[in-house]
Amino acid sequence: MQTLKIKIEDNFLQEFLSIVEHYKGKIQIEKDENLVIDPYFYERRKQLQQALEDMVNDKIDMLSQKQYDQKVDQFLAALKAKYEN
Repeated sequence: MQTLKIKIEDNFLQEFLSIVEHYKGKIQIEKDENLVIDPYFYERRKQLQQALEDMVNDKIDMLSQKQYDQKVDQFLAALKAKYEN
């Protein structure tokens, strides 16, 4: 059996299901559980894979927890100084 991904326009779904109804013994239609739980699953997975690849290839800076805390403290202090009246 082959597995294919088919995108169907919302307004054509019922007509499509009627067409394939005659082949229900040869075709299995299933919802992608990843998309039922999270409609943006594949987009998020792609972003995470890219971020991981960038980390491995040193394309982005990684901070230690201490460095991160220092940068956040500096940022918050700058905001406070800017907006404190």
